[in-house]
Amino acid sequence: MTFHPTKTPTILNVDDNDGARYAKTRILQSAGFEVIEAANGTDALEIVHEQHPTLVLLDVKLPDINGIEVCRRIKANPDSSMVLVLQTSAALTGRADKIRGLEGGADNYLAAPIEADELIANVNALVRMRQTQVELRDSEERFRQITDNIDDVFWMFSVPDGALVYVSPAYPALWGRSVEALRGRPASWLDAVHPDDRLRMGQRWEQLALMPHYDEEFRLSGTDGKTRWVRDRLFPVRGQRGDVYRVARVTSDITARKEMEALLRTADRNKNQFLATLAHELRNPLSPIRNAAALLGTEGDSSGERQARAREVITRQVDHLAHLVDDLLDVARISEGKIVLRRDDVNLGTVVNQAIETAGPLITARRHRLAVKLPEQEVWVSGDPVRLAQSIGNLLHNAAKFTPQGGDITISASLRGEHHVRISVHDTGIGIAEDNLPRIFGMFAQVDVPPDRAPEGLGIGLSLVSHLLELHGGRLMAESPGIGMGSTFTVELPLLRVASIAPTMECHPAADSGGSGMRVLLVDDNIDAMEMMGFLLAEMGYETCTTSDASQIEGLALHHRPQVIVLDIGLPGIDGYEVARRIKQNPALSGIRLVAHTGYGSPEDRKRALEAGFDAHLVKPAELDDLERALKG
Repeated sequence: MTFHPTKTPTILNVDDNDGARYAKTRILQSAGFEVIEAANGTDALEIVHEQHPTLVLLDVKLPDINGIEVCRRIKANPDSSMVLVLQTSAALTGRADKIRGLEGGADNYLAAPIEADELIANVNALVRMRQTQVELRDSEERFRQITDNIDDVFWMFSVPDGALVYVSPAYPALWGRSVEALRGRPASWLDAVHPDDRLRMGQRWEQLALMPHYDEEFRLSGTDGKTRWVRDRLFPVRGQRGDVYRVARVTSDITARKEMEALLRTADRNKNQFLATLAHELRNPLSPIRNAAALLGTEGDSSGERQARAREVITRQVDHLAHLVDDLLDVARISEGKIVLRRDDVNLGTVVNQAIETAGPLITARRHRLAVKLPEQEVWVSGDPVRLAQSIGNLLHNAAKFTPQGGDITISASLRGEHHVRISVHDTGIGIAEDNLPRIFGMFAQVDVPPDRAPEGLGIGLSLVSHLLELHGGRLMAESPGIGMGSTFTVELPLLRVASIAPTMECHPAADSGGSGMRVLLVDDNIDAMEMMGFLLAEMGYETCTTSDASQIEGLALHHRPQVIVLDIGLPGIDGYEVARRIKQNPALSGIRLVAHTGYGSPEDRKRALEAGFDAHLVKPAELDDLERALKG
């Protein structure tokens, strides 16, 4: 039954004496109560069941059912147990009958004669008591519903003994321990506190009576090995005289907040480091640009040479600045989702070659040895060729930058099952600490460098590469045995198709060992002359390959690794001098010996050939002895 304290209380007046029943009804109505009447116990029970009165004024002596039994039945029924029962009896009722009535569940007992004001006072007192009980019960129910359905742990302890009064159901989930164990030993909550925080919180707990208020943060060591952060607030609960007789606690899981704070601190630190590095990277090119600009205004015998050198410096440093700005713009475009890939079917060998060309100057300047290992087949992927070359070039650039001079760099490609291809860049550089590997792809992340090296770059390159590869449906991985032990960065991309390399050149095995098996690539548009030279060299012990297509000479050289290239300068549609320059600028090919075989034989032609990168110059038709000397150097 629901008690409604705001409604006018309804009184059920039960008495088999018509006169007495009438008198009590008039008294109650005059006091503002609504009154229902019943003359026997059976009717009274039916009315209670149907109308749920606030109070039953119940005479003990009834014709059918004893009033004490009626009271017992009312209180035993859950639907009517909250109905108040005020029992009345004749003047001669003994003390034992009153006790029986109260033990039967009556809320009070009045014996005749009953004065009007006494009756009204008792009814009002019982109604007020029930109203207070209902309000308290509702308050407790609301409190329990809240504490039972929040993730925070709510506690109540008595003071000063620290006995557990209440703990909410969230305790086992957060603490990883049972409520039963806590009830058996209330201070056992300290067992889960992290050892570094346990002493502090234990002292707080011991001072409970003296300091019943705190706001603390500490760690919990879970049974699963995980550490969680909590915020624990303690509040005093005071009695009517102001004394603290209990303390309430609210414990909240703040692990996510702590993790976010750590991320924010890291982001702020990275931001500050990035800004400092950016200022450094932007200032570095300005000094040579300013000095070069000053040189442009000088005069003198050697001013022309100096000014040409100054222009080269300005161009190179401006290119460096443009590269920095391009990287920053790419990062901004990726973060805003505005970068667009221009997809096409891409030959992986071509992409690798373009990446080598990009990083080649730095690799050469730092005197690194570059090895290239590509599959015998043509490997094709779907993607933006510029972005793929940019990504792989960035990895090669990093390998060159973070490898001490004279190191080894290897770029290799291999098929990964039927659906993926992997391109790996391995170096013998400074390596990466194990704890740094998970974060090196983060924005503004800088790898730890030896004390004798300053951090280089903006810390956005690997993050940019990782995002670009993700846009291609691929991924970037990093491995390193540790500091000083080199690194390997691996790109994995979806495989589009694999094809056999078109036979753009013809090869002849060595007939004898005179040439010690030296591999020679002949490039000439005069096919007859080239084939005859190839046959002769094969007879002399050289492994020879011939091609008339100089446009693919770099790719062919990467795949077949000749030790010498004999190149006709006057090729149709292509500049032999430019081909020589490209080969010498490619770190993977720069060790190949170049022999110019041309009809141009003037001293100026020889000088031009040597300046372009040729190691020897032969005029057609060359004698075999001269050719062999040129091949062997």
